[in-house]
Amino acid sequence: MKKNLQDYLGAVKVFSAIKEEPTWMLELREKALEKIEALPFPTIERVKYERWPLFNISEAALNGETAEIDAVPAFDEMNNNPMVVQQDDVTIFEQLPISLSMQGVIFTDLFTAMLNHPELVQEYFMTKAVPMDEDKMTAAHVAFLNSGLFLYVPKNVISDKPFEAIFRHNQALGHHFYKHVLIVAEENSEFSYLERFISEGETTEKLAGNIVVEVIAKPGARVKYSAIDQLGANISTYINRRGHLMRDASIEWAIGVMNDGNIVADFDSDLVGEGSNAQVKVVAISGGRQIQGIDTRVTNMAPHSVGHILQHGVIRERGTLTFNGIGHILKGAKGADAQQESRILMLSDHARGDANPVLLIDENEVTAGHAASSGRVDPDEMYYLMSRGLRKADAERLVIRGFLGSVITAIPVKSVREELVEVIEGKLNA
Repeated sequence: MKKNLQDYLGAVKVFSAIKEEPTWMLELREKALEKIEALPFPTIERVKYERWPLFNISEAALNGETAEIDAVPAFDEMNNNPMVVQQDDVTIFEQLPISLSMQGVIFTDLFTAMLNHPELVQEYFMTKAVPMDEDKMTAAHVAFLNSGLFLYVPKNVISDKPFEAIFRHNQALGHHFYKHVLIVAEENSEFSYLERFISEGETTEKLAGNIVVEVIAKPGARVKYSAIDQLGANISTYINRRGHLMRDASIEWAIGVMNDGNIVADFDSDLVGEGSNAQVKVVAISGGRQIQGIDTRVTNMAPHSVGHILQHGVIRERGTLTFNGIGHILKGAKGADAQQESRILMLSDHARGDANPVLLIDENEVTAGHAASSGRVDPDEMYYLMSRGLRKADAERLVIRGFLGSVITAIPVKSVREELVEVIEGKLNA
């Protein structure tokens, strides 16, 4: 990033004008730009990432340079399911069944939503889940945001068709990848959402990624959120996924962190309403000299709220993977339940893994617990499988697939479950 951040102000204004953003969004960008340098980095325990190229901002992208889209990239047919496909900052495909549109569902790119529903976007954009000025990364996200998505599901709407978003990043352009996903689930709505981040093309440049996902679950809402991240080796990325859960709302998170580049991530759920429930399942694979640091936090702010964390990771070669699991029960959250499990399998003597459980309990009459481990594949399991005629490599692969299976089974679309298995196999065989 340039030493003088105000040097970007002109480019930010140009981009905002190109996207025809409302005045409030440009003002928010300008305010964020002023704050970046003074704000601290978010704390990811045991991961030193402050010198990563997370602020390599492309002025070409901000000045409106985009890829030429000759054809829609191939993607899975989803049987008329709602879908959005984006190539960098261009939306190349949108599909929303009439039945959902007639019920008031909005599923479109973020800039279109700002044009057509400005008050609705302004009400929720970084006001409930992730504050704009929380830290250096959130402020930079707002200032240089160049693409995104908005999903709004009205009160009592239940969709049996999963919403799917595919975000493709052409690394060859050299553009930064600052993506914002805003999901609002109104009272008693119920749906599944699946997203994929995919890098394409080749580059030798060091690229920057900054992804923020906000899920606001109103009272009684039920959201199943699944993600498969497959960003490339030359992009260093900060990812912040956060839920804001009101009374009796629930979010089931199933996240596959399958990137090839360095990653720092915050996967957080704020249980602000009584009886709210967050189930967080994360699987990750690190290889080569890749560094991944993942903070998964559930904060029980209300009575009888439930937050469970399950994290499983595999490390190959000289990769590094850190799981920080944080369960925090605040004063006043009587009857709350906070549980977590973080486990790491290391497939190499040079692999580095940390599973760090943290429980912060500020109230009585609660339930809390944690489990954490880092180690090699169980030799007894290997012996059993090999004694049944499997080769060592096949036995090890079977053990690993079972180890990561908790997230695979939580993804609502069969074809995507199969895709995640293929991605895992590819990373393990790389």
